[in-house]
Amino acid sequence: MSVSALPANMKAMVLEKPGTPLQLKTLLIPVPLAKQVLIKVIACGICRTDLHIMDGELSDPMLPLIPGHEIIGEVVATGEGVSLLKVGDIVGVPWLAYTCGKCKYCVQQKENLCEYALFTGYTMNGGYAEYTVAFEAYCNIMPSMYADPSGAPLLCAGLIGFRAWRMIDEAAEQIAIYGFGAAAHILTQIAQFHYKSIFAFTRPGDAASQQFALDMGAIWAGSSLDAPPVKMDAAIIFAPDGSLVPIALSHLDKGGTLVCGGIHMSNIPSFPYDLLWEERVLRSVANLTRDDGRAFFKTATKVPVRTTIQRFTLSQANEGLAALRSGRIRGAAVLVMSS
Repeated sequence: MSVSALPANMKAMVLEKPGTPLQLKTLLIPVPLAKQVLIKVIACGICRTDLHIMDGELSDPMLPLIPGHEIIGEVVATGEGVSLLKVGDIVGVPWLAYTCGKCKYCVQQKENLCEYALFTGYTMNGGYAEYTVAFEAYCNIMPSMYADPSGAPLLCAGLIGFRAWRMIDEAAEQIAIYGFGAAAHILTQIAQFHYKSIFAFTRPGDAASQQFALDMGAIWAGSSLDAPPVKMDAAIIFAPDGSLVPIALSHLDKGGTLVCGGIHMSNIPSFPYDLLWEERVLRSVANLTRDDGRAFFKTATKVPVRTTIQRFTLSQANEGLAALRSGRIRGAAVLVMSS
């Protein structure tokens, strides 16, 4: 399909200024530049990172901005020099939108730390729209089983969760997850596939999330204030709450690793050195790499990972974000385009 055969305009949800709701606007459909493709959005996941951007907790977003970085869509036009993708391909567009390939991090195979990276729905317009553009080299050709709205959460919740998963020791058997949402419900399935035991920690009093964790395969679920029945070999924190760090360390066995899986977290309170001693490791996850995507989808199709999603229309984006903020989403929230 040529660009000229497409409609001139599209609907999009736009952030004009942090701290304000998204606005439904009619905009011109973007034109793909060299090495870019134009994508008709099928669905876009709603991620907690979108809340951090809207709340101003992540500085310097492109403004005005179309958020969204968990995009499933169909390639409908290609820019000059595109060779990897063709019209009709169903692709997934993740958070990492572009890297320079030349800075010290890129040449060390650490493109997730690129000095000049661009990010979908943050420094490039994203998927809270009927159409978007993306660099072809950073798109994932989606397995057929995920070429629909159910695949959207895999593009961030899945990828970041998987990157965090690969940071813990392969020998770890008892694994704690703090914050049981989109990433956790995907990662629990991968853990089961590898015969690992997941212990789920939720907000105090959140019985619904605890039951959801058990339904997804966790062997234990409780409040973040509760002590698990055994010491943990590893832990991953998805909740953006820094106070969980010393709590999680206190339940970590000798030599265990604690991974902070969010892009933003509230301040971590001071804690005694003995919580870190005995070769415990505290580390963070930053962004993702294209290799993470290749490895993740290979694993996801083998498991196979199934997502639980709650659907919203494009114009309901603010409602979906509010439901995510208040913890009312079971699994993942996804914007689904009507056509």
